[in-house]
Amino acid sequence: MDVGADEFEQSLPLLQELVLGADFVGLDIEFTGLRSNLSRPQQISLFDLPSEWYLKTRHSVQQFTICQIGLSVFSSIEGESNKYVAHSCNFFLFPTTFGILDSEFSFQASSVQFLNQYGFDYNKFLKNGIPYMNEEQEKKIKHNILTGNWRVRSSLDKDQIKVVIDEVTRWLDLAEEGDWMTLPGIAGFQAFEVQLVLRQALPDIWTVLRDQGIIVKKVSKQHRWYLENTSCDRESCWKEKILLSARGFSVFFQMLVKAQKPLVGHNMMMDLLHLHEKFFRPLPESYDQFKLNIHNLFPILIDTKNVTKDIWKELNFPRVSNLSEVYEVLNSDLNPTKNSGPVVIHASKCEKYVETKYPHEAAYDAFLCGSVLLKVAHLLLWRVHSAGPVPEPSFSLYLDVLAPYVNQVNLIRAGVPKINFSGPDCPSIRPPILLLRVRRWPGVSEQQVYREFQNVCKFDVRRLSRSQFLLLTNKFKDARSILKEYRGHPTLQVSLYRYWRHSPNINCLLQVCGVVTTWALLALLLGRPGP
Repeated sequence: MDVGADEFEQSLPLLQELVLGADFVGLDIEFTGLRSNLSRPQQISLFDLPSEWYLKTRHSVQQFTICQIGLSVFSSIEGESNKYVAHSCNFFLFPTTFGILDSEFSFQASSVQFLNQYGFDYNKFLKNGIPYMNEEQEKKIKHNILTGNWRVRSSLDKDQIKVVIDEVTRWLDLAEEGDWMTLPGIAGFQAFEVQLVLRQALPDIWTVLRDQGIIVKKVSKQHRWYLENTSCDRESCWKEKILLSARGFSVFFQMLVKAQKPLVGHNMMMDLLHLHEKFFRPLPESYDQFKLNIHNLFPILIDTKNVTKDIWKELNFPRVSNLSEVYEVLNSDLNPTKNSGPVVIHASKCEKYVETKYPHEAAYDAFLCGSVLLKVAHLLLWRVHSAGPVPEPSFSLYLDVLAPYVNQVNLIRAGVPKINFSGPDCPSIRPPILLLRVRRWPGVSEQQVYREFQNVCKFDVRRLSRSQFLLLTNKFKDARSILKEYRGHPTLQVSLYRYWRHSPNINCLLQVCGVVTTWALLALLLGRPGP
């Protein structure tokens, strides 16, 4: 089911009911870009601590925006063993432009090309996207609306409103008291904005919002005064409605937060960063504060990338590169619990995905996330009870076997493989850092070193000194291969890096200590009285 700005407010009660009754919610988000083209020192690296990775990524999150959110709400079916129904929805989003709010964001050509390849509808995103704002933006706009200190900001809105005012003014010249006209095609908070402008500009009219559009009625000044003071449609009432419409998807985000349901994604770190920035608050500079905020918003996070990566080799499953392939393997005969696992059906209005695959459509990927979670949890339950009978499956039992993976979110290209949102991050399990000594190659750069090794394997490269570089890979076999292949190389000598031996800081400290010790000994010897 696709939901745009036109349908969103009407769908909110149903969405709230679904989320409150859910076992968990699958999530996927599509963006206008992933990573800005930063200079080399600002690019993410396997050398990065989680806090360094966060600060580098924070810039990209602030630069790009969300164009589509997919949610798949999974609920167990009462009276039917291990059977779930999934309600899957696509939400097209576009930042709120109202009053002082006029967001800036970038498009990345590769991301646009990628989404085009999978049939993304940019018209729905640009023309019918649901507005949204974070708490900081909401405070500003709420103050301006409720105090009357607001103005139409964008030139497009100004032009549209000018056309409307001209049209109504021409009609007023010929209309008599009691006559009315309709302004069709104006919806959402723009409809409230137009009414505010018309009521402020023209003292002898009254406006009402109906399904067919804005109804403008010519009234006497006395009747206008009466309506302003007695009507349930007076400004003090529907200024709150303006705010509700302008908040848009942020209203549903708060519903999701209050429901406190487990949130499931696949490689979901970027999703969490954008959820924080776009709907909660601007991303803090502190990495620890970011972790704490996310944990308070969503106490139970499950990243299916982290879960499947951990168990895949143990089960001898074939290598996979994306969520769709993970789903296919778990649905194949390679999965020993294929025929005994949970059954997932699509809700009546969400049958788009029954027969057809829509990879990288947000709601479809959200559905895959939830389905993969259930299948993997069943597989883990089966392994725990392999020596005896498997108990009657339930989602609470699935959560028990998933406990080691809860709040552990996969991290791409960093010093640790995952982030722990409910405690300290796990220590690195990356291969050891290698030390490269370069001889007879004056002025060699990090990029040249990278190109030298890229045909064998890919290393992140960091300069240590003029002729020494650090090499780091995420594959142990690549580290072993380079140590073996470059043994005895005349120009490039590769060895294991030992911090206490090779760090320039330690060497400098040792040299200073040596100098101080030498001078102390000399002073002691020279200052000793003769016999």
